[in-house]
Amino acid sequence: MTCRRIRCLFTIDQGLRPPRGWRRRAATAATAAVLAVAMAHGLTVEAAPGQSPPRVEQANPAVASTPLSTLVDELMRQNPDVLAARSAATAASYVAPQVSSLPDPRVTVQQMNVGNPLPFAGYTSNNFAYLAVGISQALPYPGKRALRADVARGDADVATARIDVVSRDQIEELKKTYARLAYSQAALANLERDNALLQQVEQQAHARYASGQGNQQDVLRAQLERTTILREMSLNRQASGEAQAEVKRLVRRAQDSPDIVTEALAATFLRQTRAELLDAVRAGNPDVREQSAAVTRNQTAVALAEKEFRPDFGVAFMYQNTGPAFPDYYMATFDVTFHRHAPRDAALAQARVNVDRADQQRDAALQTALADAQRQYVIAKTAEEQLLIYRDGLIPQAQATIQAGLAAYQANREDFQTLLASFVDVLTLDLQYQQTLLDHETALARLERLTGVALR
Repeated sequence: MTCRRIRCLFTIDQGLRPPRGWRRRAATAATAAVLAVAMAHGLTVEAAPGQSPPRVEQANPAVASTPLSTLVDELMRQNPDVLAARSAATAASYVAPQVSSLPDPRVTVQQMNVGNPLPFAGYTSNNFAYLAVGISQALPYPGKRALRADVARGDADVATARIDVVSRDQIEELKKTYARLAYSQAALANLERDNALLQQVEQQAHARYASGQGNQQDVLRAQLERTTILREMSLNRQASGEAQAEVKRLVRRAQDSPDIVTEALAATFLRQTRAELLDAVRAGNPDVREQSAAVTRNQTAVALAEKEFRPDFGVAFMYQNTGPAFPDYYMATFDVTFHRHAPRDAALAQARVNVDRADQQRDAALQTALADAQRQYVIAKTAEEQLLIYRDGLIPQAQATIQAGLAAYQANREDFQTLLASFVDVLTLDLQYQQTLLDHETALARLERLTGVALR
């Protein structure tokens, strides 16, 4: 939109002179323009005697739209956050085999000299000199390795549960952004249509004013409404561009790839009751499942901390080769490691506190999810009531008002300002209906994330 085009909206040519036949042509053109506006909003319009109904040009066929399910599939395959969560879970699954294995064995080579430090001194003359080879192995108390593996598997379970949390977060964001994009595209299409029709009304109001039949206020009001629509179109283009960037980020498409065209928003009314949704939150909320896995993991860590008080063991065997005149030595060793209680007491206390903390976090996650589900349920049900009010009440009433105003305007019983105000009411209610539909779909996206239930 150039400055020249914007300035032209506020330019009134007061030097026009009425051409021949101006009264008939101006009245016919103005009526046809307003009739076109009415027809564009779904009104049933009857032509005046001796006139044919105005023709309204059909829009070009829409570009093929991309279903939301297609984008969700792309997200699950390509979203970096989801892929990172999967990699973290895979990495965690390799910990259990490491911690459950025996400690690495040790091989010892030893040489003892007699008389002086030179190598092999006294080897042939003293039976205390020898060359030895030994092996030793540390043996944790029975059950410790299994518990360590269980703790590691618990960590892996938490990481696996985290995949669902991250996936649902990203899918929810995609659904919300897709709905915003659909709203922006639908609103922009409606605004462009109404702007074109209102431009015709403005031109005819200008013609009526130039011919002396209308007044300057009609022209100014039409220009004001057109400028308002142009502003709304600019804001919707901005919102659409921002939503495009976010959707492409979520599905990992190049930002310079072709823009995504959404399917039209359609309300899917909730069939589940409030109690059913709250039960689904308790059973399937990913945050609660993640915290539950953390509780189980920490309970296992308590059992391991208790087991750590038990002593560990070690075994070793050594062969000592002496000189030819002396017999060889064979030595077996068994040792016990007793652990100090002070650090083990602190570790056990920490493990028990971690269980309490995880349990509290699980309860907090559950209460937060239940409260959020309650809010979203109220938002969705209220939006459904409002959608019905718009569909069955406000919009038909506004259309009936503009229909009656159109008839009165044709009969010169209503001024242009009142008729234009009725048109603006229809446009405003249409945008409010779309916004309510967006709020409803956003609430459903949040409920699906909280419950794990497909509500559409």
